[in-house]
Amino acid sequence: MSAITQRMYIGGRWVAAISGGTRQIINPFNQQVIAEVAEGGREDAKAAIAAARQAFDSGVWSGRPAAARGALLYRLAELIERDRETLAELESLDTGKTVEESRWDMDDIAGIFRYYAGLADKDGGDVIESPVPDSSSLVVREPVGVCGQISPWNYPLLQAAWKMAPALAAGCTVVMKPSEITPLTTIKVTELAIEAGFPDGVVNTVLGPGKSVGAEMAESPDVDLISFTGSMQTGKTIMRAASGNVKKIALELGGKNPNIIFADADLDTAVDYALNGVFFHAGQICSAGCRLMVEASIHDSFVARLKARMEKIRLGDGFAEGTQMGPLVSAEHRAKVEEYVRIAREEGARLELGGKRPEAPELKDGFFYLPTLFTECTNDMRIVQEEVFGPVITVEIFSSEEEVVRRANSTIYGLAAGFWTRDPDRIHRMSKGLRFGTVWANDFNVYFTQAPWGGYKQSGLGRELGRIGLDEYTEVKHIFQNHNPKPVNWFGV
Repeated sequence: MSAITQRMYIGGRWVAAISGGTRQIINPFNQQVIAEVAEGGREDAKAAIAAARQAFDSGVWSGRPAAARGALLYRLAELIERDRETLAELESLDTGKTVEESRWDMDDIAGIFRYYAGLADKDGGDVIESPVPDSSSLVVREPVGVCGQISPWNYPLLQAAWKMAPALAAGCTVVMKPSEITPLTTIKVTELAIEAGFPDGVVNTVLGPGKSVGAEMAESPDVDLISFTGSMQTGKTIMRAASGNVKKIALELGGKNPNIIFADADLDTAVDYALNGVFFHAGQICSAGCRLMVEASIHDSFVARLKARMEKIRLGDGFAEGTQMGPLVSAEHRAKVEEYVRIAREEGARLELGGKRPEAPELKDGFFYLPTLFTECTNDMRIVQEEVFGPVITVEIFSSEEEVVRRANSTIYGLAAGFWTRDPDRIHRMSKGLRFGTVWANDFNVYFTQAPWGGYKQSGLGRELGRIGLDEYTEVKHIFQNHNPKPVNWFGV
């Protein structure tokens, strides 16, 4: 594919960066340049925010009937379905993931827009009984306003859709900032929003790094809500910046997600899901079940089965038939994974498999890393407690249900957890005892649009998806009307 040139979309116009800056976007599989895009900064972000502010304050979108807003979201879903293959190809070129994974993502994305399109006109407010005679009381939800939306590089368009669809359904205007290294599908969906007929200024896409574009969005008093998915440290920075005008914030900051295997589990199925829970997109998943906790009596058998399957994972070009895992997203990110592997060995974890780059000559130009398995891991190791975000599994041994719940919860994160058992009473106890935003019983890494997604503790604030995901983009207003006002005659009588 020849390199393509892309601009930003601000206030109804495609524009270059004010500075004239550009960035090359590369394919993680072979480091070939696939696009050159505008590289914006604070001034570009200010222009996008101003366009979104004007569009919101004018009422061109928030004042449109909710059913009409929903109709445009339905239209956008149809266009995403129409261009599914183009979007999937762009996503795989940008991220390195297999094109089949990207196709699944596009199906989910179309469904997300369709779901929120259906919700757009379903809330007419709640009438509540007033204690005041001859009066009425109504509680309504109104759009929060201008929303800054910062998406990560691992699932660029999926994560953008989680934010964009409910915000637009609620009547908000948006300024989207994709990761500077994976912007192509967000640019494409912006083109589709234009084709669908969204008014100028309602959807804006600004490109550039977080330290300038993202910082301006977080600090601006003209942004009413900032939604961010990414690292914990950046999330904390956004929280501090957002305090300037006490804007609403929604944060999804990753996780360290235990996958717990009890001795009575179906081991073959649990092994299969352990692989699925980690190795899609080379482990670059916030909900990856990379912390395996295995009951002592089945540990050796489980690890042997897991290792045998891991050895057969086929690395390669995401567009090649038979590829099961692509590269990591960048040289910098691979170096981070390699550092965690080094630290794990230094702290005493036993390397059972992988732990290095592949030697196959056809993979030498990509950012590949072998599926990696560590055993003899303990609760205090950094690789057990910190998010690696790569194709690395750690295995810990536990002896009792009480012990494993305590240890699973001993993390600063609380995004997701899963466990495997045939005991219905244990399913109830474990589901209640695990302090995570999502808990899977006899499954792992399943999500769907109708159910909320988000975490406890330092995994973030707020929820995406589901009805709650729409509520995040609204303010609650109480409207009280006195139908027969009379003087009180308290003062000056």
